[in-house]
Amino acid sequence: QVQLVESGGGLVQAGGSLRLSCAASGSVFDINAMGWYRQAPGKQRDLVARISSGGTTTYGDSVKGRFTISRDNAKNTVSLQMNSLKPEDTAVYYCHLRKGLGREYWGQGTQVTVSS
Repeated sequence: QVQLVESGGGLVQAGGSLRLSCAASGSVFDINAMGWYRQAPGKQRDLVARISSGGTTTYGDSVKGRFTISRDNAKNTVSLQMNSLKPEDTAVYYCHLRKGLGREYWGQGTQVTVSS
């Protein structure tokens, strides 16, 4: 089993910045990718950003150029630097981890609220 603990959510004004962090513990071997998804009320959960064990990054179209994902493989952590935040970025952000055989794990979620 893998446990994911997120931190760093909160309330920020439009144009501001937040940094989310996620620490993985437990069976943290054979990790393929780590990343972040978000879900706004009444909407589906969408990819924000993910990073492979080799460092390849993928971003959702709406956050490209504003968000940056990074990963520390030695510490099994992933972070998301969010700049130029917009009200439409308001959502619950979930840390995600995928292992080599396709098993997936989710964090409990952290609320990000951007006020206009």
